[in-house]
Amino acid sequence: MILSRRKRPSALISLVPMIDVMLILLVFFMVTSTYLNLDMIPALRPAEGAAAASKTPEVRLMIRLQADGTPSLRGEALSPPALAQILQKALEEDPTAQMVILPSGSAPTQALISLMDLAATAGVQNMRVLRLEARQ
Repeated sequence: MILSRRKRPSALISLVPMIDVMLILLVFFMVTSTYLNLDMIPALRPAEGAAAASKTPEVRLMIRLQADGTPSLRGEALSPPALAQILQKALEEDPTAQMVILPSGSAPTQALISLMDLAATAGVQNMRVLRLEARQ
């Protein structure tokens, strides 16, 4: 009489635990990620034939607000009257000119408010304030 043992069934590798871990990681990264306001600087131009009101501005000015509260344009520090003249020239060239303000993390809030007030007085209607976050 010959007795033979049955072969053990081969172990099946289940994908269910891996899928569970991936879903948990997906939810974790979605909850902990920061979302940027991607409307700050338009990435796409409007389609041809769009209304004139939705036209992207031809002139964009990036004003950097230094730590001491001094505004600078293209690396050159400007006084408020000089900046007002530059803004008026830009608005004469393009009434829909966009002004983007990039304040330093240590710039005083009052300097930012004063800069925004100066721009509003000059007639800037399209103004954005960007905030950069430091990597940790």
